[in-house]
Amino acid sequence: MADIEETLMLGVEGLRKTILHGGTGDMPRFITGSKVTFHFRTQLCNAERTVIDDSKVVGTPMEVVIGNMFKLEIWETLLCSMRINEVAEFWCDTTHTGLYPLVSKSMRRIAEGKDPVDWHIHTCGMANMFAYHTLGYEDLDELMKEPKPLYFILELIKVQQPSEYNRESWALNDQERLNVVPVLHGQGNKLYKLGRYEEATQKYKEAIVCLKNIQSKEKAWEVPWLKLEKMGNTLTLNYCQCLLRMEEYYEVIEHTSDIINQHPGVMKAFYLRAKAHMEVWNEAEARQDYSRVLDLDPGMKKLVKKELAVLSMRMEEKNQQDRTTYKGMF
Repeated sequence: MADIEETLMLGVEGLRKTILHGGTGDMPRFITGSKVTFHFRTQLCNAERTVIDDSKVVGTPMEVVIGNMFKLEIWETLLCSMRINEVAEFWCDTTHTGLYPLVSKSMRRIAEGKDPVDWHIHTCGMANMFAYHTLGYEDLDELMKEPKPLYFILELIKVQQPSEYNRESWALNDQERLNVVPVLHGQGNKLYKLGRYEEATQKYKEAIVCLKNIQSKEKAWEVPWLKLEKMGNTLTLNYCQCLLRMEEYYEVIEHTSDIINQHPGVMKAFYLRAKAHMEVWNEAEARQDYSRVLDLDPGMKKLVKKELAVLSMRMEEKNQQDRTTYKGMF
């Protein structure tokens, strides 16, 4: 019976939970700022149940702070349904797993003792120019191109409250958080202008998380919520501008698409998504987005014309390169 109750309790589309090993004690207190320590194993939903990642193999459990999971928010939902020492298997469909490859890449880089950002594969000259964008791991590239449902097997180890570990910014109340957002925004802009994109993303991300925390207490689509949403979208688009510079094109497409799905009139989201599509050779999608940019702001005509000329030239060069490559093969 517990299984059914737990499944219903999650109340999220595209999600199934099975408890493999019951936990102990009462439900832990999960609040914004709680630090959660857990082991996880990610598997494909194929006959072999291929393992993609396993924190036990790496030897270190994962730690996340509730309210701060910017890329894989679904994990918060999963963890918040668990008791200490519980082991549960969650089946998640593609609506929840689209960004998993990006999260996995960061975790693998850290496990390998590398900077999660400095992962670009350097190959020489022309070959690199025409290489399809890669995450640096073949299995993750596959998942990025074609998202699949995944199994996450999670084991909850401990939950610490904000007061139990040193995390000052979580002690802020909503008004203080709201006051800190423009400060972080300004710091992010300054760092962006200096070309320090990685540091800028941290500032923008911290500001977004502050806003999300306040927004979660407001009623969706009402005036206070919409004001926070607008501020959040501006910060997310600045964050995406940094990601473009850092060649994180798939993540740009993901975040801008989220904004477009909710607010189809945000011109900058279409513009940044078009630029990201260009970089990963999605010609039709890039043209479509540039067309929406012009619909929303005819004043962008000159800039869009220039971007489309660059796109045509790059596609022509790429097709020429492909012809040469295939000619050599046959």
